[in-house]
Amino acid sequence: MKRVCIGMMVLAMILPAAAFAGGRSETRERLVVYSSVDEENAKKILDAFTADTGIEVSFVHLSTGPALARMTAEASNPQADVWMGAPNENHITAKERGLTVSYTSEATLALDPVFRDPDGYWTSFYMNPMGVGVNTSALAREGLGMPSSWQDLLDPQYRRQIQMPSPATSGTAYNVITSLTMEWGEEKTFEYLKALSPNIQTYTSSGTAPAAAVAVGEAPVGLQFTPAFFQAADEGFPVEVIFPSEGVGFEAPAVSILKGSRNIEAAQKLVDWLVSVDGQNVLTRERTYFYPVNPAAELGPGMPSFDSLRTISVDPEWAGAERQRLVERWEDEVLPLN
Repeated sequence: MKRVCIGMMVLAMILPAAAFAGGRSETRERLVVYSSVDEENAKKILDAFTADTGIEVSFVHLSTGPALARMTAEASNPQADVWMGAPNENHITAKERGLTVSYTSEATLALDPVFRDPDGYWTSFYMNPMGVGVNTSALAREGLGMPSSWQDLLDPQYRRQIQMPSPATSGTAYNVITSLTMEWGEEKTFEYLKALSPNIQTYTSSGTAPAAAVAVGEAPVGLQFTPAFFQAADEGFPVEVIFPSEGVGFEAPAVSILKGSRNIEAAQKLVDWLVSVDGQNVLTRERTYFYPVNPAAELGPGMPSFDSLRTISVDPEWAGAERQRLVERWEDEVLPLN
């Protein structure tokens, strides 16, 4: 009898502890994110999200093209919950492929309509203008002048001196095609890109690689969205940011929830947090150099107001629908001239 009583007492002590541990494990929220935001800034943003919400996040960095390819291949058995980053026209492509699900909330509906899908399939959470980054020391070393326009970049003095991403793998470079097409028309844009190609030192696979090359002087001139250029200048590198006088496109990278997400509620919390004032202020506090989409959020030091720039708007529906055709045309007509 004594043995039975002792056994029951031990069991009574174990069961609540096991139930508590089991309950704690079951309620811990987790997310898997495919991030087309650069790795350093993705970590800053997602670490802050975890600190604010307690939701644990693991992420895999993938540029736009590889991210779409991977999500498409995994459509029947998704391995991630959220796609974060890449210009919004790419999220339209994901929507059209049936890879994402609709989500709207008070937080997303508070944004300007340009920053959200009317059906709720994607929500932009920052924006950045296209810019030309120049290393002033490298310009002096090579005896090059300071460019101020798109046309200046065609000057033979810049032969093999410019880095820009490849439209085949980077949404950043695709924005160059679409924005210039909006401004000049498709034929003139492709004539320009053909004339520019001999001046391209390297077409990088990553949209953020040119800034690294410009910072250390490997390339005197680079073309990409501005955050990494602003960062390099802030860190003391001899980098200046030029906005071509004809106007520049801009990106509005988005977040989408993947169809088949195993952590749908946590994914929704991430979307809401990203566009909240707290989430948007992380962009400035953590020095991402991204422009916030929530007007109540803070703007980083040294960044000209978005409204002060001459920008070229691109219809994301059109850009998404034309992506494959325009990229293939670039590969056929422009790349061979490099």
